[in-house]
Order: sequence, then structure tokens, then C-alpha cells
Amino acid sequence: MRVDQVLPSLASRDAIGVHTRNAQRALRAAGFESDIFYGTCTPDMTTAGRPVSALGRFDGRRALLYQASIGSPVFDELSARTEPKLVNYHNITPAPLLAAWEPEVAEETALGRRQLERLAPQCRLAIAVSHFNEQELRAAGYRHTAVVPLLIDMTSSSVEPDAAVLGRLMDEKSAGGADLLYVGKVSPHKAPHDLVKMLAAYRQVYDAEARLHIVGSPLGTHYEPALVGFVDDLGLEDAVDVTGSVTPEILEAYWRAADVYVSASDHEGFGAPLIEAMGHGVPVVAYGVAAVPETVEGAGVILPSKEPLRFATAVARVVRDAELRRRLAGAARQRVAEFSLDRSTKRFVEAVRRAVTA
Repeated sequence: MRVDQVLPSLASRDAIGVHTRNAQRALRAAGFESDIFYGTCTPDMTTAGRPVSALGRFDGRRALLYQASIGSPVFDELSARTEPKLVNYHNITPAPLLAAWEPEVAEETALGRRQLERLAPQCRLAIAVSHFNEQELRAAGYRHTAVVPLLIDMTSSSVEPDAAVLGRLMDEKSAGGADLLYVGKVSPHKAPHDLVKMLAAYRQVYDAEARLHIVGSPLGTHYEPALVGFVDDLGLEDAVDVTGSVTPEILEAYWRAADVYVSASDHEGFGAPLIEAMGHGVPVVAYGVAAVPETVEGAGVILPSKEPLRFATAVARVVRDAELRRRLAGAARQRVAEFSLDRSTKRFVEAVRRAVTA
């Protein structure tokens, strides 16, 4: 039996790309034949899969697993095929959260949600990466669902930090001030602008030397320049670092230097960096919407509001209260263990096996 994966885009520095490749390894280790078919891919991933046009004819012994995260022409190729279908749902951002800044991306996400609903009648099983996502699948008409976290090693890092970047960050730290870190897409729905507001309040009230590092690639073309302009307008250009996409080694340096991980996101289907932060021993302070409370589950500080001063006060307490940090670290170790790659892989393979052999 074959279980081939289909996804709109395959990229190396992308959680869904890493998940897809780990899923392929898991399926092959379990005795399935498995290849990856993509709509587009980054240049460094061309040998990891093939274009969706290479799927060929259905020979009666293959299921297709669709990695759903955005609207794509790939869906039309998939839905027209007669193979048994499975879905792995990573969440699709609601278009209204993007439309004002990135209307083209908002159109893609709106299309993605419509395509998700169209696929429900054809689908044997839909795997969600969180219970929050599972609820969205059921609302979209999926009858058979399961929850399996991302197949990513979020509990530890296998790379060494970039020595030059880590040295620079530690030099800055030695001069005073806490380092606050956000990792993820620089997108309006992730709301790093609200983190900038929080930092302004934090520096005025608690720590005039504090810094905020925003690490990740932009979504679209309009929001990131506006974010940088906002930072400049507040006079925080020396305190806020918007890095863009970085290598794993540079990212590891930022994790090593961080005092607190902060999230003001308005929508998360899972929030892998929250687990990665806990895996690195970095305490989490996050706005508690969508899947965030489920993902953190008591192992971080979850806020009912992201009003800047309230957010800043929570961060200050985590930075200054050693006993709170100790308790959070203990809770984080227990929570992170529940997302081990081995554990999630076994659950994923068993769910797929049951679906394709039914």
C-alpha cells in the first residue's frame, strides 16, 4: 500500500515542510511506500519530492494524504482524483485577520477554507494537530477525525548556535536589559505590532534597556515594512530587532539568549514555537486565544488581554520572580514530554494505518 503526500508548497525552513518529511520517514518505516508531491517548492527541496503533475494514474493501491494549510491550485488536482483521501489539517488563518494588510494572502486563505469544506465528503480521515483544529474540521463537515501533534522535534535542538550571533546577543545582555523573543511568521494575525506596544510600556515602567527580537520571514509584502516603520515611529529602532528568515544555527542563538518568549497572536491552530520555547527552557507569556491555552496547558503565563501595560507587567513578573520561573520550568518539562517526536509519530502511523486499511 502506498500513502503519498500532497501539499501546496514544500519549503525547508517551514514547520509543515519538516512535518511532511518526517511523516514520509514514519510511513516508510512502517512499511508503506510514500512519496511527496508539491505544487511549488524552494530550490533546496526539489529532490525531496516531485511536482503534483507527476502523480500518474491511480493503480488501486494508493491513498493520498493532503497537508492542508492554505488555498492552492493543487487542491483541484487532488479533488479530481479517485484515490482514498486523508487530510492533515494545520489550520488556515481566517481571511479577515489578513485582509487589511495582505489582501492577496487573505484570498488564498479564504479559498483554502472553501476547499477544506469541499474535501470533507471524500475524506476517510482528517488528522488535526490540535483539538482546536479538530473542532474546525468537524464544523467543516469531517466525520472521522483524530488529533496528532506536529511531527517535529520541538523538545530539543540538534544544532549548535551560531557563535558570532550568540556572542553579539550575550554582549548586549551583559550591558543590561532583558531579551524578549518572538519566533514565527511576521504577519498581521500574529500581531508582533502588539509586542512592540508591550515593549514600549515595559521599557517605560520596568526596564529601559529591554530588547525584543522578532525572528521569522514575512507573510506577504505590506505588513513587515509597516511594522518596521511603527518601530521607528516609537523610537525603538535600537531595541527591536526584526531579523527576517534565519538559519537553524542563528535561531538557536536567539533561543539561548532569550529571557522570555512572548506571543500576542490573534489566531493559532497549534503554535509550535510555544513548545519550542518550553523545550529550550524559555518561559512563555502569551495571549490566550484559539489553540494557545490548549498548547501551553498551564506551563506558561496565559493572558486574557494583551493590553500593553498588563502584558508588560506579566513579562516583568516572569523576569524578576525566580520562584515563578522555577515553577514554570518544571511544568514546561512535563508538558514538552507530551509532544515527543517518537510519541507523536506512533500516533500518526496508527491513525493512518487504521484509515487506509479500513
